[in-house]
Amino acid sequence: MMIKRTLIWACSIAIILGVSTPQSDADQAARGRKPHIVFIMADDLGWSDVGYNGAEFYETPNIDALCRSGMEFTDAYPGAANCMPSRSCIMSGMYTPRTKMWTPGMVSKGEQRFMKLLVPSRQKPKGDGKIPTVGSLDPEVFSLARLLKQVDYKTLHLGKWHLGSGSGLGFDRNDVDGRGAGLEKDHKFYGNKNVAQWLTDAAVEYIAENKDDPFFIYLNHFDVHTPINARAAVVDKYKKKLESKKWSRNWNPVYAAMIEAVDTSVGRLLQAIQENGIQEETLVIFTSDNGGYGGATWNVPLKGSKGGFYEGGIRTPLCMSWPGTIKPGTVCDTPVTGVDYMPTFAELTGAPLGTDQALDGVSIVPLMMGKAIAPRAIYWHYPLYLHGKVQVKPVYGTDRMYWRGTPCSVVRMGDWKLMEFFETGSIELYNLRNDLGESTDLANQHPDKAAELLKRLKKWQVETQADIPGTLNPDFDPDYVQAVKKRAR
Repeated sequence: MMIKRTLIWACSIAIILGVSTPQSDADQAARGRKPHIVFIMADDLGWSDVGYNGAEFYETPNIDALCRSGMEFTDAYPGAANCMPSRSCIMSGMYTPRTKMWTPGMVSKGEQRFMKLLVPSRQKPKGDGKIPTVGSLDPEVFSLARLLKQVDYKTLHLGKWHLGSGSGLGFDRNDVDGRGAGLEKDHKFYGNKNVAQWLTDAAVEYIAENKDDPFFIYLNHFDVHTPINARAAVVDKYKKKLESKKWSRNWNPVYAAMIEAVDTSVGRLLQAIQENGIQEETLVIFTSDNGGYGGATWNVPLKGSKGGFYEGGIRTPLCMSWPGTIKPGTVCDTPVTGVDYMPTFAELTGAPLGTDQALDGVSIVPLMMGKAIAPRAIYWHYPLYLHGKVQVKPVYGTDRMYWRGTPCSVVRMGDWKLMEFFETGSIELYNLRNDLGESTDLANQHPDKAAELLKRLKKWQVETQADIPGTLNPDFDPDYVQAVKKRAR
C-alpha cells in the first residue's frame, strides 16, 4: 500500500485541563520509558452503559474504578459507527475513506427499493460500480502491532478481529478465543457465555509471562454483541434486581450480565497487573468499538444507536489509567477518535511512524498529561444504508421511519457537529455542549458556522478521496414504501 502520508492537523477545540502532572512529556522521553499497553475494547457497549456515565441498572464497578484511577475522556469516538470499520481505523490510523471498509457484509442492509441512491446492497452488491467496499484490511498495512514491533514490543491480539482472516497484521499471536483458535471463525463466539473468561485467562497468563518486556495486549471482547447470552447465575442476579423495584425502563437482565462479564474481565486484568508489580509501567485503556445496539440497550440521553452517526451511534466510553503518569480523577472533554491511537502509541514508545501510509490522527499524549493539543476537526464518512430497530431517518419522500444510517459525511469541530446527508443534499448542525441529545438543528440559526464546517468537510472529502454516492436507484419506489407501511398497520 503506497499512500502518501498526510498528517491531518485541522481543528477541534482543545481544552487545557488545568491540572498538574506527575511528570512531563520531556521527563518521560529522557527516561526512555516504554509502557506496557493493555487495550481493552467491548463490542457494542454504549456510552450510557457504564456506571461512571450514569448507568441506572447495569453495574460496572471495575470499569468505574479504572476511570477514577486515571482519566475519563468524555467526548471519545471511534472512526465509524459499527464494528468492522471502527477496528480498521484503530489498527491502521486511517479514516474509512482510505480503507474502504464500511460495514460487515460490505453492502447496505435494508430493502433495496427503499434506497433513493444506487449503492452496494444485498440485492445489487456492486451498486453502480462507483462505491468500492472491502471486507479485509490490507494485509500489508502498517498496523499498531507493526509500529510497536519496531521497538521490541511483544504483541498479542485476543478476541474479536473482524479485519479479515488472511493476515494477523504483524501480531506475534492472534487468538480469537484465548485457547488457540487463531483468526478463524471469530463470529462463532458471539453469544458464548464463557469466552470473556477464556480471553481474560489468556491475558492474565500473558502478563505474568512477559512482565519483564514491553508488551501490547489488544483484547477485544465479543460481549455485549448479539446474540444476547450470559451465565445463568449472573442473569438471575439481574432478574432479581429488576423485580426488586420499579425501574424507569424494562432493562434486559441478560444484557446486564454480559456487561458484568466485561467488567469482571477488567477487574481481573487490573488485579494481574498489580500482582505482577507493574502498575506504574502499564497503560490500561478501556473503550468500545461503537455506540450501543438499539435492540439491546438505550443510549439516552444520546440520539440514535450503533450504525448511525448521531451521538448514540458514535460516542463511546473511554478511560485510561497509568499510575504515576496520568493523574487520577482527571477529565478530558477534548474530542478524540480512533485514528489517534497510531500517533499516540508512536509518541509513547518512540516508535517511528510509517512513511508510505496516510496518518489521519494526532497524538493525544499531551491530553493524557493534562495539556492541550492543537485545534483540529474529526470526521466520519459512510456511503451506504443501514436499516435497524432505532430508526432516525425516513425513507426519502415518505413519512416511514426506516433507517438508522443513511449515506452521509460528518465533521466535529470543538462544540459543533455538522452532518451532510447525500440523499437530500441537506445538512444538520448541532452544538453538542449545549444539546448532547441533538434535539435542535441550528443550521438556519448559524449559517456562517454551517458554511464554515461544510467547507472544511468538503475539503476533507477531497483529501481522502471519499466515495460519495450520486447515482439514482432505478428501483427506488416511494409509493411501494407507503403501501408496505399501510399493510403493516
